[in-house]
This record gives sequence, structure tokens and C-alpha cells, in this order.
Amino acid sequence: MEQTFSIKNLSKHYQDFSLQNINLSLPKGTILGLIGENGAGKSTIIKCLLNLIHRDNGEITIFDQTLEQNPKKIKDQIGVVFDECHFHGILNLKQINQIMKYSYTKWDEKRFFKLCWQFQLPEHKKIQTYSRGMQMKLSLACALSHHAKLLILDEPTSGLDPVTRNEILDLFLEFIQQEDNSIMLSTHITSDLDKIADYICCIHRGQVLFTDEKDQLLERCIKVKGPAYMLDELEMNSFIYVEKNAFHFTGMVKDIENWKRHYPDLIYEKPTLEEIMVDYTKKAQKNI
Repeated sequence: MEQTFSIKNLSKHYQDFSLQNINLSLPKGTILGLIGENGAGKSTIIKCLLNLIHRDNGEITIFDQTLEQNPKKIKDQIGVVFDECHFHGILNLKQINQIMKYSYTKWDEKRFFKLCWQFQLPEHKKIQTYSRGMQMKLSLACALSHHAKLLILDEPTSGLDPVTRNEILDLFLEFIQQEDNSIMLSTHITSDLDKIADYICCIHRGQVLFTDEKDQLLERCIKVKGPAYMLDELEMNSFIYVEKNAFHFTGMVKDIENWKRHYPDLIYEKPTLEEIMVDYTKKAQKNI
């Protein structure tokens, strides 16, 4: 499958944190969800991908080129949203539109103002008077208004109400209807990824815990519950993670059919993405 970007053996070292040999790719026409706790390294990966910070090691290609080879052409095809709005507070929408006209070769003024109207952004007010949610909508309107082929989004729905979040997610799904378009979405709101993601990559302390197709991940993993005394009969190594008290245990496992066949009396429940992420993270913390 053709890749929109490819990250190979990416490393970035700080005094108290390191990205360690990150390998990650995004197939064209898909949405990749990047998940992990705060400080896991999600934003650092994004900044390295955009060449905003110097990486210590590794190779990054976007549209089969590196940013060093053709930075303007590549960045012209990328829409970016960070977790904070980076426009100067004294600007209004018309002024931002004028700036963006000269920043992107395919800036679509009509689409920009249509999205601003759809998001109910006041045209003449200064950005500094906008709420956090309104500023995030403005960033999204800009990212979606220059015919980008790749959206890189860092917590794009943070601070938005549920109705607006669903509206934004629908726009993302509309965006990837064009098969050449792709999205990488970093978020702690895993319910958003339940709705739209094709692939999930989980990061913890600068390392990839897993990368998988979302549907297969949800099909393979299952929550298991039972009486505490039964743990002696079970293979502890087959758990992603397990917790117990004096009476019961709760765990996460893979290979659903095998478990149900050998232990039919246990209770089985479908997990959410958040529960899978939390249990993989707990396992990683336990193994440190």
C-alpha cells in the first residue's frame, strides 16, 4: 500500500525524555490515531515530522520526499492544527485570509469563509476575543482550506462541545473520501478515534507500544473477569494486563476464541480503545 509518510528509526533526546527508534507510516486514504498519556511523545513525533525540531536520528519521508529536499512544496500540501491557536490575537478573519493567501499556493478563500460561517466564527472580532474552542475551529478552518493532501492534527477536538466535535469528525471523514488524502490525529479523546480511525498507534514514554488496524485490535482484545482463585489456573503471560483483589480479577487478553473455548465460565466484555491503551500502558509501566 502506498504511504503518505514514513518514519524510520526516529530518535530525539532531551534531558528528561527520549523518543526511541520510532517506526511509523500512514497509508494513503486512511486515518491514523496517535494515542498515549500526556508526555508520551506524541507532539514530539509531530514536530519532528514537520521538521520543526531537529531529530537526533532517523529518516522521514512525506509524499516520497524529505522536507530537506523540497520543503515549500511538501508543506504546501500539509494542513496542521496544534493544540493551541498560533495566530496573533489582534488579527480578524479577513486579515488572516489575506495572510493565508500568500502562504499557500492553493488557498481557497470561499471554502475558508464557508467553514468560518459554519463554525459561527465572528468575522470582525479579534482572535484574542475568541474562546479556546473558537480558536481551535479557526485553526481547523485554515487547515481545511488550502486543498492539503495530509492533515496533521494535535488534539484538534480538545475544548469543543460534543455537537461540534461530531461536526469536525464528519469533515475529516469527508476529507479522506478523496483517496489521496490522509490524516494523522493525535488525541486523548479515544472515542473520536472509535468513530473515524483506520489505524491506531499507542505511544508510552517515547516508545511505540503497538501499531495496529483499529478494527482488528478491537476484535482481538477482550476484557476477562472472574473469581480470584481461578488466576492460579490461567497463564499469566497471556494477559496484556491483569488486576485482582481478594475476590475477583479483571484482565485484558488477546486470542478471544481460544480463551472462550478453554475458560467458558469466565465473563467476557468488549473493551474500548481507551481501556486497551490504559492496560498496555500499565503493562509497560510494570515492566520498567
